[in-house]
Amino acid sequence: MAEITASAVKSLREKTGAGMVDCKNALVEANGDEAAAIEILRKKGMATAGKKAGRVTAEGVVGSYIHMGGKVGVMVEVNCESDFVARGDEFQQLVKDVAMHIAAADPRFLNREEVPADVLDKEREILMDQLKNDPKNAGKPEDVLGKIIDGRLNKYYEENVLLDQPFVKDPSKTIGELVAEKIASIKENITIRRYTRYKMGEGIEKKADDFAAEVASMVG
Repeated sequence: MAEITASAVKSLREKTGAGMVDCKNALVEANGDEAAAIEILRKKGMATAGKKAGRVTAEGVVGSYIHMGGKVGVMVEVNCESDFVARGDEFQQLVKDVAMHIAAADPRFLNREEVPADVLDKEREILMDQLKNDPKNAGKPEDVLGKIIDGRLNKYYEENVLLDQPFVKDPSKTIGELVAEKIASIKENITIRRYTRYKMGEGIEKKADDFAAEVASMVG
């Protein structure tokens, strides 16, 4: 029987919106085959997010969040299928939560597909150097080190990719899982399309005062 990892269960949950236990049981039944597990969940009526994933999301809202004091601001576009849902309290709250999360967590990318190849290559290079400099990895073949690196890249995604980041209000779930839950609850497909985060003064070169030199000039 194939080993059912936590990351496999998490991935299936994000794609289907089914519960963690249901996802694990489906993977066990499918011997680790994700596609087969999705089919099992769909037959049982549990893969709500998966069934709606291909549906067009042309409605929605642009939400915003301004951090206390006006130091950080966020605008985010979240889409759904109907204007009726877009105006609903549950969807509006989701948009507010996502905007607030972006302000707090500062994700660099919306999803894994947006991470440039050169950025991932550089990250892999750094991780490989770290592994090779660790005596515990002496003698391990390159393919084994490569699998370790693939696992550690998940940490990079959790820190930098919005959909992979733990939700600031409930770190037991990711933003991707939060969206999947809302799809299951609202019964419409929902997508986070884009966002912009502003930080006051970002990109402006501030004058660096040399306090010691200033005092010396006054004394001299």
